[in-house]
Amino acid sequence: MTSSAQTLPTTPRQRPAMGGFTPTFLLLEIRRVLRNRRTMIFILVMPAVFFLLFGLPQRGQTLDNGSPVTGYIMISLAVYGAMVATTSGGGMVAVERALGWSRQLRLTPLRPAAYVTTKVLTAMVLGLIAVVVEFAVGAVSGVRLPAHVWLLAGLAAWIGSLVFAAFGLFVGYLAPAENVMQFLGPILAILAMFGGLFVPLEVLPHAMQEIAKFTPVYGLGEIARSPLTGSGFTLASVANVLAWTVVFSFGAARLFRRDTQRV
Repeated sequence: MTSSAQTLPTTPRQRPAMGGFTPTFLLLEIRRVLRNRRTMIFILVMPAVFFLLFGLPQRGQTLDNGSPVTGYIMISLAVYGAMVATTSGGGMVAVERALGWSRQLRLTPLRPAAYVTTKVLTAMVLGLIAVVVEFAVGAVSGVRLPAHVWLLAGLAAWIGSLVFAAFGLFVGYLAPAENVMQFLGPILAILAMFGGLFVPLEVLPHAMQEIAKFTPVYGLGEIARSPLTGSGFTLASVANVLAWTVVFSFGAARLFRRDTQRV
């Protein structure tokens, strides 16, 4: 007995270029995040307000090398703004996980790597905006620094905040959506304090100063302020930033694989 049905030839499904990553998708993601008023308040308004409250009263005071103390505070708060921004950008995955987006990835041309890349780039755009706004507030408030200090300190604060984009992704895949931002806020504030962004480490007890050297903020703060202080930074500071970036990236990758396999 023969069947009259004929098997139609099938063509293999072609994978999209770059895993489905496109500039259009990235722009849509950035626009979506920028519409979140709560996020914009935390990454743009709060650091600027902190500078006006704690930086302006220090006008006229200088560091040992003659640089203005207001510049020191401005750079520290730019680091804080960048770390909050990039962490928030990465942490947005928690909300999308709650909506089931990570499971839908298997049904769309968008590959997991492209999705994560888009999240990281979005977080870094937010970090850049935070640094630019903080520096603009400082400049308008009277902070005067050499051009190379503005450039090098700004780049260090922005590029170094990549560690917190990885941190945001890590926590985003670890914490439930309804608690992620409430969970991250106090942690970032504590890390900023231990990293010397809110108060100089010299005023803290010796034991806390030693602990601070192992926190993910310490190395970033030292590197970003080094163009202003002129004291340079150590290899330990660089190792600090790189080590925490690797730790958070590895943790985020493991949690991401586990999450996308739950279909």
